[in-house]
This record gives sequence, C-alpha cells and structure tokens, in this order.
Amino acid sequence: MKKHHVFIATSLDGYIADAQGSVGFLDTFPMPENDDMGYYAFMEKVDALLMGRKSFETFLSFGVDWPYSKPVFIWSQTLDKIPGALTGKAELVQGTLAEVEALIHDKGFQQLYLDGGQVIQSFLQADKIQTMTITTIPILIGEGIRLFGPLTNQLCFQCTQTKRYENGLVQQVFERVAPSI
Repeated sequence: MKKHHVFIATSLDGYIADAQGSVGFLDTFPMPENDDMGYYAFMEKVDALLMGRKSFETFLSFGVDWPYSKPVFIWSQTLDKIPGALTGKAELVQGTLAEVEALIHDKGFQQLYLDGGQVIQSFLQADKIQTMTITTIPILIGEGIRLFGPLTNQLCFQCTQTKRYENGLVQQVFERVAPSI
C-alpha cells in the first residue's frame, strides 16, 4: 500500500539543494506571516519521519533545537550512530528499502513522512508514495540535488490542490492515481 507522504520545497528548476548541498535558496523569499503553509496539518496525518543521512546532516548544520515530536528514523548505510544529544529522538535504520520499511512498520508506524532526495527517489522507484506536497520557490539555481530521479515505470499523480502565496511561492498537492488507459 502507498501510505507514505512527501512535504518538500524545490527551486523552480526542481532542485532541493544547490550543487554544494546548501538549501539557502529556500530563504530567498520571506515565509508568509502566521502561516505554516499546511505543515502542521500534514504532520497530523503521519506517524513518523524517515529522513536520509544528507537531510539529517543538513538539519544538524542549522544549529537549532530538534523540532519533531514524532519518531524520526535516519536511513543511512554509512552512519554508525546518532549524535548523543539526539538519543531517544532519532533512530538510525539501515538496510534495503523493504527492510527499513518493515522495521518501521513493525514498530507500529504506517504513515511515513519521507524527507531527502535519495529517500524520496527510492520510495518513488518502489511506487510507495501516496501524496506529495511540493512548494516551489520561484528561483532558478541551475544545478544541484534534484527532487526526482530515474524511474523504471511512469507514475501518475493528480494535482488535488494548488495554492499561491503572497510571497510568490506556489504549493501543490499531488495524489497518486492509477493511470487511465
């Protein structure tokens, strides 16, 4: 079943980070005042987060307090431990997508928030994403880390919501649908 969800921002040309791995372009336009852009409502429909190592390391570089109240799993083949300050807040998981997904599901978490380019691309490749909420930052950065990668099969999504914010950002929600023949 496709129970997993994405909530992410990209540049206009489809990058989630620049060539150096920086997400500084996300701050090009000020966020709307008193508007979480649907983030808290999105978080209500997920049980836990599955984040890739690079996204985790990027978050750590911000030097801010841990913002998540739900369980967070860090999927990495290279990390051997979670920093001590985050013990009990994040858990390292390793293995194939099927192994990681089974491990998290066995812990009782079914609806995952997927974060990170490789994580999202892996779950798309396995056709396990139900919804994607994508906020487009109207800036071209030219190169970097793409949100989407190669697929074995086409995946059809239907845009169920589009919202334009006063700051110029556009957010779209896409729901996975069966292809029409």
